[in-house]
Amino acid sequence: MAATDERPARERLISGPGILLVWLYGVMVVGAVSRSAYQIATEFDRAPLAYTLSALAGFVYGFITYTLVRGGETARKAALVCCAAELVGVLAVGTWTLAEPSAFPDATVWSDFGMGYLFIPVLLPLSALYWLRRARTA
Repeated sequence: MAATDERPARERLISGPGILLVWLYGVMVVGAVSRSAYQIATEFDRAPLAYTLSALAGFVYGFITYTLVRGGETARKAALVCCAAELVGVLAVGTWTLAEPSAFPDATVWSDFGMGYLFIPVLLPLSALYWLRRARTA
């Protein structure tokens, strides 16, 4: 019997609501990366912090999308940690943009808790954390 036949199959994380999470994270990847790439290429000197944070958000969304599609316990744990970090980032940047708006001459994906993205940036990690914790017990 080959060694590959003895490994347990990876548990899927994209069944049921997980499919919606992958789709939403995929949309956020495209939105954040394309927005930040354009802004960094054309007007970086206007708001470097905001555009860099948007690029970071796009990278985080991409990693979470990858781990959800990959599946398995290691990927679930990595996604869990990354979603928690994403939530901290959204809350920190959202609070910062409200407390000191002058630090952000232009909005980031996470500005005002994602208001420019219909609050999806704050709701998405909460939903993903719930789903990933539930996937562990399933």
